[in-house]
Amino acid sequence: MTWNLTRTKIDLFGTLNFVPDIDYWLQENSTYRVVFIQSQASWFVVTGSDFVIDAHNQGGINGNGQPWWEYFTTVPREDGDGRPLALTLYRVNNGTVKDFLIQAQPFWCNTVAESENVVYDGMLCNATNTNPEFFGQNIVPNTDGIDTYRSNNIQLLNWDITCGDDCIAIKGNTTNLLVNNITCRGGDGVAFGSLGQYFNLTDNVDNVTISNALVTRINSTIQPLMHSGLYMKAWSGAINGVPPVNGGGGSGSVSNARFINFTVEGVDFPTLIDQTYGGNSSDNPSKMQFSNITWENWSGTAANSTVVELDCSSTAPCEDLAFIDFNVTALPGDIAEYECSNAVNVTGIPC
Repeated sequence: MTWNLTRTKIDLFGTLNFVPDIDYWLQENSTYRVVFIQSQASWFVVTGSDFVIDAHNQGGINGNGQPWWEYFTTVPREDGDGRPLALTLYRVNNGTVKDFLIQAQPFWCNTVAESENVVYDGMLCNATNTNPEFFGQNIVPNTDGIDTYRSNNIQLLNWDITCGDDCIAIKGNTTNLLVNNITCRGGDGVAFGSLGQYFNLTDNVDNVTISNALVTRINSTIQPLMHSGLYMKAWSGAINGVPPVNGGGGSGSVSNARFINFTVEGVDFPTLIDQTYGGNSSDNPSKMQFSNITWENWSGTAANSTVVELDCSSTAPCEDLAFIDFNVTALPGDIAEYECSNAVNVTGIPC
């Protein structure tokens, strides 16, 4: 289903239900492949300009993801395998989505791609397994709250996300992104990336501000995973297979990013830069450059002793990393550890 909207206001009070029929979705002509990155499948696609979709905290999408989650407990998962994204905004200019509810997304909850001047104000994403057979397991992978890609001037305001993967995933060529007042329950936390997956493309991310964020571990029966508060991941400089599942060798940069007023509760890694994603320790170092990044006014606790891990590239070291009022503590009884590799001009922590 595609909505091509121009100068339109839509009030949505009902729920759009995805058919819980895996065989249907596995047919390639049942979805749109409008998002290039990782060959994603979309069904509900919104395009156009100068529109508002207001769901009034009543309307939205039920993705009926439970059959998918159980299916992939026995069948290998691959990106682009037909699991539909819940809501796709594609080639939008001046669009607003307000007070929207998404339950049980089979795959990503949202994506915005090749768009500009988009505001999401009020979004609930909830991917929660309800089958007692799988309690205590993360059977809801790839249920990201949103992935941004090749988009400029995007605002994500007032989000509440329960998932088994990235709460927010900031992918290549996202610029001028503002995120404020978000709650991430379970999963991998806020992520940059992955970046550098495509050897022939450049992934640049610039001018990102994320403020007033709570990243918290929840009841392990519901979701045992709580990987990180903020996680930046770049593929290694070597090419290991091909996308959408594998890859690497791409280049680019992340610069001018600010993370202000974060609270992390029981996360494995409060903040982490990993520039060997998808590769091996013997691979060529990543070509991605991380610079001018600030963590300001952070509090909370880690689930272990590691509070900060900066695993940067020897080819493109991280530069100008500032930690201001960074007060995250280790697990009670442990001594906080700060691990820094190939990081230059780091202030505010004992690197």
